[in-house]
Amino acid sequence: MSSPTSSAGGQPQPVLNPMTSAAVFLVVSVAPGGERTARDVLAGLAGWERALGFPYPDGRLSCVAGVGSDAWDRLFTGPRPARLYPFRELKGPRHHAVATPGDLLFHVRAARADLCFALAAEIMKRLRGVAVVEDEVHAFAYYDARNLLGFVDGTENPVGPDAADAALVGDEDRDFRGGSYAVVQKYLHDVDAWESLPVETQEKVIGRTKQTNVELDAPGSHKDVNSVVGPDGAELRIVRAAMPFGRPGHGEFGTYFLALSRDPEVTETMLERMYLGADDAGPDPLLDYSRAVTGTRFFVPPADFLRASA
Repeated sequence: MSSPTSSAGGQPQPVLNPMTSAAVFLVVSVAPGGERTARDVLAGLAGWERALGFPYPDGRLSCVAGVGSDAWDRLFTGPRPARLYPFRELKGPRHHAVATPGDLLFHVRAARADLCFALAAEIMKRLRGVAVVEDEVHAFAYYDARNLLGFVDGTENPVGPDAADAALVGDEDRDFRGGSYAVVQKYLHDVDAWESLPVETQEKVIGRTKQTNVELDAPGSHKDVNSVVGPDGAELRIVRAAMPFGRPGHGEFGTYFLALSRDPEVTETMLERMYLGADDAGPDPLLDYSRAVTGTRFFVPPADFLRASA
């Protein structure tokens, strides 16, 4: 096993990079005996990213890697991220957030789909024979940052220092300062049912106007249910990196949801409100038209931790 030493600097992986026009999401499980290869892949990511992206500086190629709770102790000795635990399945009165397998997450992003493909192919070549692909999604930007339901997505994402404060672990866990907790869910949309709704009804479900993205006063809407406040009354934020994907010939239209947070309880509280409901809101009405078919939690270690993991 490897026991990387996290530096006090805690250089983050590129979790706060701007959104790109293309992405690949890979979730894999590592077979027994494949731990050393998995560590080598994690350590090699930055080098492959540089090699493939250097000839195309405008391509903005990057990759973020996460490690699941069950895999962490198989891959590493030494300290463990303080709040890393498996994704918790949620069964509400109408909706179900499933928990699905996954030891490693690779979130590949670029301004060009071919660069995403090339890096994802390199990763999987190195993992061949020691890992099983649990999920692979090739995603894309859609019009003006819209999802396949036609609404702008990610409006409330924090930016600048606020984004770093929301997403990156600080001195509360010094061994892993600069890391982040990630939740991924693959949502499939019932587009036919959604498009049968009048636009005014869709707007009440989302909590925003469809054309202009203006926030509405819509109690119980998706926007309302996903607003979480702390004990001091301040809204708690996460960084979302959701992107659309689909296969029209197969009738598949979806959103790949990736949430990054400094404290995994913030994301979990949002999901509980969405699926189980709360005294003031929920369950989320959007779940009547969007179904989660995966659910996995990861810790995204600092970049220096990955470099030292081989």
